[in-house]
Amino acid sequence: MTEKIREEFKEKYMLNTLEQKKKIVADLTKIFKDSKSVVFYNFKGFKIQDLTNARRKLRAEGVRMTVAKKTLMKRAFTEAKVDGVAPELNAEIGMVYSDDLTASAREFYDFQKKFKDNLSIVGGIFDGKFMTQEEMMVIATIPSQKTLYAQFVNVINSPIQGLVIALDAIAKSKTV
Repeated sequence: MTEKIREEFKEKYMLNTLEQKKKIVADLTKIFKDSKSVVFYNFKGFKIQDLTNARRKLRAEGVRMTVAKKTLMKRAFTEAKVDGVAPELNAEIGMVYSDDLTASAREFYDFQKKFKDNLSIVGGIFDGKFMTQEEMMVIATIPSQKTLYAQFVNVINSPIQGLVIALDAIAKSKTV
């Protein structure tokens, strides 16, 4: 009976078959080729509840989160033919990815600030090229497109608003 339970566990939860590994490598290769940005992160002592909340928030922003074995990731790097030098993947590695150039790094960075002891960005893939940790941190601090639009409108509006205030002051001084 115990042997049967072990075999069922292996089939369900262990990556023992070559077909399963090939499928995972194919999925990872597709992610590396199709996603505009992928962020690799170390995690340790991260609670399941926090991980679930992170996944929900990221999914709402169009960012996906997954974990795979490092050896399978390295095979997928080779198959995807990503330019540059891959970051060193130590300890437990996960990844977030999206079709937006900055969303995955920016959204994950928010979680990294909350869980400094448990999460850290290691590097990533940006527009088909490997990036270092420092480069991914720079990308993570780029504001969203909506924020950039709002800042642009404010810059355009500022001189107009100053002119209106000056004209209003001139009008009030002449009427008095």
